[in-house]
Amino acid sequence: MHKYLPTIGLEVHAELHTKTKVFCDCPNNPDEKRPNTNVCPVCLGHPGVLPVLNKKAIEFMIKIGLAIGGEINENFKFDRKNYFYPDLPKGYQISQFDLPIVKGGSLDISSRIRKNRIIKINRVHLEEDAGKLVHGKDENGKEITFVDFNRGGVPLMELVSEPDIHSAEEAVAYGRELQLLLRYLGVSTADLERGQMRFDANISISPDEKLGTRAEIKNLNSFSALESAINYEIKRQTEILEEGGKVNQETRGWDDIKQKTIAQRSKEQAHDYRYFPEPDLPPFTKSGFDIEKLKLEIPELPEAKRKRFAEQYKISQDMLGMLIDDREMSNYFEQAVSELEGDEQEEINSEKIKLTLNYLSTDLRGLLMAKGIGFSESKVDPENFADLIDMIAKKEISSRVAKDLIVRMIDTGLDPREIVKTESLGQISDEAGLHELVVKILKENPKAAGDLKSGKDQAVMFLIGKAMAALKGRGNPEVLKKLFKENI
Repeated sequence: MHKYLPTIGLEVHAELHTKTKVFCDCPNNPDEKRPNTNVCPVCLGHPGVLPVLNKKAIEFMIKIGLAIGGEINENFKFDRKNYFYPDLPKGYQISQFDLPIVKGGSLDISSRIRKNRIIKINRVHLEEDAGKLVHGKDENGKEITFVDFNRGGVPLMELVSEPDIHSAEEAVAYGRELQLLLRYLGVSTADLERGQMRFDANISISPDEKLGTRAEIKNLNSFSALESAINYEIKRQTEILEEGGKVNQETRGWDDIKQKTIAQRSKEQAHDYRYFPEPDLPPFTKSGFDIEKLKLEIPELPEAKRKRFAEQYKISQDMLGMLIDDREMSNYFEQAVSELEGDEQEEINSEKIKLTLNYLSTDLRGLLMAKGIGFSESKVDPENFADLIDMIAKKEISSRVAKDLIVRMIDTGLDPREIVKTESLGQISDEAGLHELVVKILKENPKAAGDLKSGKDQAVMFLIGKAMAALKGRGNPEVLKKLFKENI
């Protein structure tokens, strides 16, 4: 039992995947390598220019709100958050203060931590992202910092949880589930390694349910950093209290090399930013957006899909996690299974489900990853993959041939039956045709034959391996096993 109860609130920032920025028509292109290319007087904060709101960004925010069960505010507005930093060209950020687009909601992380746990959400608001600082050295070796404003003005969602998280494990589960939700909705790619999703963690500890003094860890850009920073901060604050000290309310950074948090400045309060309504943008109303249409555009979400897959396909928790976390893979699986069910939609047997999952999650997935492509880009369509599984289930081909077939299918996109026919890869089950080879292998391997005759069944696997090598994987293992035992 821990002496102190950790309380954690997360602020999650994610760049929305719109075509243009939030207040101008500059491209929102995270792949742009040339600095300060996707910029204009609006996102650079030139005098006299006016922002124009990107409607798609608001629609994305509404979808997020609906997906987490939040309430879409009848009225919402934008505010100026005033602070000075080199990557903020206007000297203020257009954000939302007292009237955000979404209030309330929750996120279920039970499946990720294997116990009932729902994290409450306070609000979700929209703001513009800042530019990016690039640190380097000049020709004389002097350290300098450049500013790239390509990212400046990109629509940035900020989702604020309640102080409802009590461990690093829960925080990471919450972050992963939110990332997956955003991807399912199609509103953000949420790639942490590309800076498209970041975390700020507010952490305090207390001997009772009363909240302690919190420290905020800013700009955590990986799940490992999130976990390590929270665990370190809990340990740091515990040691301070154990020694009779007092935890300061402050903003800290995470040093990934030293694996510790570093004090940066005293924690700001809302009044420090001098919020006031953005004078260049009018207030907005929910009625200006087609909420019912947006509801219909929301796909089956991760938790609902988990429950359905578990009930419908009887999939293990570990396999379920792999499938649901890769939306392309789960869609591919369902399409392949629907082909296996056939025209009459009879209930598919569990053996075919297992075969589909096995060859999908290991062989096909592994080969696609090696090529750096996803399931949607694969030449192997679900119908052809289902044909392959059907051939394996009916023992028309061996597992060895099946693995070779997948490689050929990825390269050519051909139907497996066509490849088997043209390359004579079908499984050989004819006893008369296999008899001569079995006798020959027994004569060439007298020790294994003797071991088999004396009751050592493992010897038969050695002999079957010899036969399969001679047949290039096309022999029927069950028929071979029967013939070896009959001819010793």
